[in-house]
Amino acid sequence: MKEQKQLHVLLTAWEETYKKGQLTLWIFLALKEGQKYVDEIKTFVEEQSNHTMSCESQSLYRNLRKFQHVGIVDHVTGEGNKGPDRKYYFLTEMGLTLLEQFLERNIQLFFNDRITPLLKKTQPS
Repeated sequence: MKEQKQLHVLLTAWEETYKKGQLTLWIFLALKEGQKYVDEIKTFVEEQSNHTMSCESQSLYRNLRKFQHVGIVDHVTGEGNKGPDRKYYFLTEMGLTLLEQFLERNIQLFFNDRITPLLKKTQPS
């Protein structure tokens, strides 16, 4: 039982570190589909990650401002359903290129013939 508890602690710590780095990828994937406001990005991330990822709106706003500052995300103001206008965020050309290059260098490698078998569940001996 002690080993199971230790395994749980280690897995949780690894997942937390992994998820922090993964949020940018999820935001970019959401925006690759087209313009979205923050609640739509949040919903996309949670649903498409099978609810393994969650993000607070403030965290999304902070990241989007940072990405906008370096020119990879921008926004247009549009009418909201009710209340004030909303900011609809999108990837700029540079943002789309950045995402494409990131996917090629860091994600596509998981689909090569040498790595794919390693990702399959191991069979007990």
